[in-house]
Amino acid sequence: MSFQLFVFYLFSLILVGASLKVITARNPVHSALFLVLAFVTASGLWMLLEAEFLAIALVLVYVGAVMVLFLFVVMMLDINIDRLREGYWDYLVPALVVAGIMVAEMTVILAGRYFRLDGMPAPAAKPETYSNTRELGKLIYTQYVYPFELASVILLVAIVAAIALTLRRRKDTKFQNTGRQVAVRRQDRVRMVSMPSEKPAAAPLPTDEAAG
Repeated sequence: MSFQLFVFYLFSLILVGASLKVITARNPVHSALFLVLAFVTASGLWMLLEAEFLAIALVLVYVGAVMVLFLFVVMMLDINIDRLREGYWDYLVPALVVAGIMVAEMTVILAGRYFRLDGMPAPAAKPETYSNTRELGKLIYTQYVYPFELASVILLVAIVAAIALTLRRRKDTKFQNTGRQVAVRRQDRVRMVSMPSEKPAAAPLPTDEAAG
């Protein structure tokens, strides 16, 4: 067994174990941490497959941004774990169906490559100067430029729609009006009051000796 094959099987076992812990862990923070481990392990597998760009993108986008944000939200919110567990097993059948479809798809793909069911010859070895990032960029911005731009517009519309749906102004919520703050004038905030600089000294109170 070569070292590359050993690393592949090792990372695969770690990925499967982390994925199982994501759905079986009782603490949502632990689930998020195991999901981070699964993403990092998947990026390692993509590095073995010479897909460096996808591996870097997975670490930067999902581990570095999405998962960190999700982890902070989970840790700051007061989540009722017992309420979340209600009806947990009701989703077992749909989950098994989806998992079975995913396993069948991956089996067809891997079996087709291993047994050459499609009749295609083995892929040729890539030269040392080959860069999948460059080739991916060429395909995205030449052959698939319109689908790429369309996907970008759809994501932008989804972001704007999510902001519009969640942006609700409550009457009892205090907020600042930046335009009014910038347009304020001195006479609107400051009032000059004329008053004497000194007050006359008050008469001294009579003492006990003076009274006697």
